[in-house]
Amino acid sequence: MHALQELSEAPDLAFDLIVIGSGPGGYEAALRAAKAGMKVCLIEQGALGGICVNWGCIPTKALLRSAEVFELCNKAASLGINNVQPGTFDLAAVVKRSRNVAMKMSKGVAFMLRRAGVEVRQGEALFTTPHHLDIVRDGVRLESVRARHIIIASGAHARTLPGLEPDGNRIITSREALALKSVPTSMIVVGGGAIGVEMAWFYAMAGTSVTLVEMMPRLLPLEDDEIAEVLKRSLQKAGIIVATGAKLQSVAPDGDKVKALLVAEGTDPQPLRADYLLVAVGVRGNCSGLGLEHAGVASARGFIVTDSLCRTSAGHIFAIGDVRGGMLLAHKASAEALIAVQTIAGIPSHPLDDSMIPRCVYAEPSVASIGLSEKQAEELGFTVHVGRSMFASSGKANSYGNLEGLVKLVFNAADGRLLGAHVVGYGAVELIGELTLARRLAVTADILADTVHAHPTLSEAIKEAAENALHDKASSLEKKPF
Repeated sequence: MHALQELSEAPDLAFDLIVIGSGPGGYEAALRAAKAGMKVCLIEQGALGGICVNWGCIPTKALLRSAEVFELCNKAASLGINNVQPGTFDLAAVVKRSRNVAMKMSKGVAFMLRRAGVEVRQGEALFTTPHHLDIVRDGVRLESVRARHIIIASGAHARTLPGLEPDGNRIITSREALALKSVPTSMIVVGGGAIGVEMAWFYAMAGTSVTLVEMMPRLLPLEDDEIAEVLKRSLQKAGIIVATGAKLQSVAPDGDKVKALLVAEGTDPQPLRADYLLVAVGVRGNCSGLGLEHAGVASARGFIVTDSLCRTSAGHIFAIGDVRGGMLLAHKASAEALIAVQTIAGIPSHPLDDSMIPRCVYAEPSVASIGLSEKQAEELGFTVHVGRSMFASSGKANSYGNLEGLVKLVFNAADGRLLGAHVVGYGAVELIGELTLARRLAVTADILADTVHAHPTLSEAIKEAAENALHDKASSLEKKPF
């Protein structure tokens, strides 16, 4: 790090808690700590709200909403709406709207912090001792602060692969993809996780010819096999070329394009050429540049090492959110904020159970899940009953004209409780709330099947999937010899 210029000789400002980063974990931690009566300082080097509010969750969903409306307009005739002129996708206007949404949310975070009495400092945070931090901006040390406890919520940055290093020009990350000014003719997306799938679907809906490349045998490698296959078929139906079990080689600029070789086992290398290559292969924690070595905080494999209560190797310092690793989800960071603040306040807390955290992908059809997949449950030794309900048989889905997808529920055969729930289809991300609560409360197939759901709603598919699982259970008992 370059030498710092001293600007302030004021004495250290003392706080009960300093929070580094203002994403969903950071601002939640600051607000909760302030509410508990702590004197709190939050340090943020960028816009308040972090990556999620400014360059991740929020602007991405705003873009996806525009693509959803555009798709709906284009199929208006199928809904009996005639003489609708073919629309044009004004990417600059779409991006402008998404930036306005992000700005509004960022201002909302600033308002909440101000109202709670949290002192916000703009700049980079740099540990000088286990309890002291310098606040630095443009190489200038503005002030030094100290605290009894510190929460690191510095987030993460895009991971790169050798030969696929983003140049901000033709090889880009999702951040650049969120701010393109015109719809590209073609795009290669590397990475079949949530970010890659969402960006591939968005640009395909906008009119881009998209090739989606995933090194693993299927999209969404951590999700249920059956759900991932339904999503793949849907993306292909939308015109996206999906190459799984594949990788890129010989990536290089080619004039105003980028070229590469698509290599998959059992096939000849296929040359690709596109306007952009979007790299979406995961993230690494923002650990470097914090001076963690001066605080006694250990990191490994690009993330800060913590115990189950988010405590680092320095007992008074905690890490939450993406910089901690694990499931890289905004709502997980918020949940970890509560754990860290409660622990600091001396309130008994419980480790976060990853199997109770919902996971969502916001393409169309959307994907949402909680708990174990069928395969994972069986690998852990559970005997399972599986229930399915296809949206094609749902009255509400037929009314919407969105027939793709299903609800898949995995129950423990021994006691009937829900082990995992998986939804792919229109509105899946809104249905997962009921299933998350069901998983948390160890609800059984009988309870879900006996629960009255409003008609007609998409949520009826949850009840029907539970009934299907009970039928599966009855069938297996009939086959069992006595």
